[in-house]
Amino acid sequence: MERKVKNVFVKGAINPNFIADSIAKHQSKTQIGAHDIFLGQVRADQMEGKTVSAIEYTAYEEMANLKFDEIRENTFSKFDITCMHIYHSLGKVGMGELCLFVFVSSPHRKVAFEALHYVVEEIKAHVPVFGKELFEDDSYQWKVNT
Repeated sequence: MERKVKNVFVKGAINPNFIADSIAKHQSKTQIGAHDIFLGQVRADQMEGKTVSAIEYTAYEEMANLKFDEIRENTFSKFDITCMHIYHSLGKVGMGELCLFVFVSSPHRKVAFEALHYVVEEIKAHVPVFGKELFEDDSYQWKVNT
């Protein structure tokens, strides 16, 4: 039977209430002793006298979802984690808004910390998501992940 690949993309910014609800849903999972969360936020970077006002995210969605799934499977094979969730924005996300939410749970904190670091670095290095930095003067440039 073919495994279903989860769609991790959400339209626009990630709402903080969605994050709070995600955390609350895990209270019944009493084998969890630690959660670690990464929240990516759009910075108002300054470049050549211009300020980033938003980032417009695009992706090869099918390929990106397959890569997210591969990262998920690799993380479960490398770390003793209980669950993991990844959500990434598509479309325009304004400065100060959230564009990436990674949530890792484990029986113990050290594993949660290590797994989260691994996941975020793998996402930045390997997932085909592209950010067009939009400046306040309506010009733009393509973002380079660092």
